Amino acid sequence: MKKITYILITLVLFGLVTFKLYNNKKTAESKVFHFDKEMPVQVQADTLKLQPIKAERYFTGTFEPEKEVKISAETQGKIKSFLVDIGSYVKKGQPLVKIDDALLQLQLQSISVQIEGLEADVKRYSVLAEADAIQGVQLEKAELGLKSAKVQYHTLQEQIARTNITAPFSGIVTMKFTESGAHAAPGIPLLQITDNSALRFTVNVPETDLPLFRLNQEYPVTADAFSNLNLHGKTILIGSKANMGNSFPVQFSVANTPDEKIKSGMFGRVLISGKEPGEALIIPSSAVIGSDIEPKVYIVKNNRAVLQKISITQQFENSTVVGDGLNPEDIIITSGFINIYDGAPIAIKN
Repeated sequence: MKKITYILITLVLFGLVTFKLYNNKKTAESKVFHFDKEMPVQVQADTLKLQPIKAERYFTGTFEPEKEVKISAETQGKIKSFLVDIGSYVKKGQPLVKIDDALLQLQLQSISVQIEGLEADVKRYSVLAEADAIQGVQLEKAELGLKSAKVQYHTLQEQIARTNITAPFSGIVTMKFTESGAHAAPGIPLLQITDNSALRFTVNVPETDLPLFRLNQEYPVTADAFSNLNLHGKTILIGSKANMGNSFPVQFSVANTPDEKIKSGMFGRVLISGKEPGEALIIPSSAVIGSDIEPKVYIVKNNRAVLQKISITQQFENSTVVGDGLNPEDIIITSGFINIYDGAPIAIKN
């Protein structure tokens, strides 16, 4: 009897748990949002009209130093001391790092002693050769030995001189790669020196805008951090090969201010002035979807979103100039792209 009672209780509990889980599932499903494709998507849109195009165009880019080098030792050895640190201003020829030259100094002393002995031998053999007391070949060997020792002497002097690493040009120490006591060898960088007195300013330009630039021509350049500074950049490079973004690098040479306010890595803009302003269809850049190669926008037709291919002629600030694909009075969707798709029913917000 007890066994039957336990079985009944177990079945009742199981039924209650199943019923509870079923109700929880129904409640959760009722709270989940189910997107209805027939429900209009709320969007914002603008009616296109011809607008005047400013004759001025800006292209953004970054400043880089004209000269920057990573300095390494020309000879192997233990680093005895660093004579500068990060942030130090150095002049051309100023000592930067000292490599331990104790062993080379000892070798130089040894060669010096050899040279003294060989010079004495040459003098003695010269006197004896004049008196025909020895053969001339002995004097010649002594003279050749003296010349060889002097070559070794000058070689050691050059090696010792190379243990004093100096600055190749004036600039700021911007990086330090090791510390005193470490091993130095050719090809292993020790310091980095940056010269910001002359800068390179690089912008990436779409292929349609390349004709705006001319080599060796000057253009106004500004730095975002110092917009009140009037700089000038001379075009030194117009790229002949596109990068991964299908744009071309254009590079300018820019003279920094006397106090070198413009630093490497800062952002800036170059101004290109056109001949005459005109009119065109201008849309917000945020309305463009897809890639730069195949840009598209959504337009409204019969209360539905229609995906339309366009061509872009210019881009400036947050606006895009459309060359083809749109007409005046077209209604373009500017925001509300989350649930939108080609052919989706839409409702335009006021």
